[in-house]
Amino acid sequence: MLAVHALQAGYGTSQVLHAIDLAVRPGQLVTLMGRNGMGKTTTIRAIMGLLRPTAGHIHFHGTETTGRPPERIARAGIGLVPEGRLVFPTLTVRENLIATARGRRWTLDRVYALFPRLAERHAQFAGTLSGGEQQMLAIGRALMTNPTLLILDEATEGLAPLIRAEIWRCIAALKAEGLAILAVDKNLTHLKRLGDRHFIVEKGRTVWQGTTTELDADPTIAHRFLGV
Repeated sequence: MLAVHALQAGYGTSQVLHAIDLAVRPGQLVTLMGRNGMGKTTTIRAIMGLLRPTAGHIHFHGTETTGRPPERIARAGIGLVPEGRLVFPTLTVRENLIATARGRRWTLDRVYALFPRLAERHAQFAGTLSGGEQQMLAIGRALMTNPTLLILDEATEGLAPLIRAEIWRCIAALKAEGLAILAVDKNLTHLKRLGDRHFIVEKGRTVWQGTTTELDADPTIAHRFLGV
């Protein structure tokens, strides 16, 4: 579904990505792991067209999307839940959701069923929601684009434990429905529990990939590259 090969990118004269390789197959939950500052969010920005790669290739459903504008990549079927949520604060919950709506699979009713709190606050301005509620809204907004691949960049960062647990429950439900997911998060326990395959990046390079079983079989990998 998604194939990234030898991806390079950066900001101005500062190169951040040197050789990123990863792949997501239909129905898989794939994780992108690494310490802070290793290039995870930059990789996502390049995939989404928010940052133009300087080398390498990105293919989605067999079509090269390298360097395409973000609106074309979103229309191709990739939904992004960005780090920091970035909801539209002066729009209501409902307006945030319908602003990006396309397709028929995900509707307001389905998003409200997944996140009942959003239904309760449908007329409330997004800027007045709690952090956890804004995160639910960001996920719901991405789902309303009816993606075939959902990218989650730090979807549980800074949330209270109960809210984190609810977000992980919803992610598990989305995976069970067959939605392909690429996830970045600091919670190694949940990533290993839900992930079908893991890619670890170090200083802008993919340095390891494998299954949870393979990751657990060699504790030095997590210690060396994740600081665990």
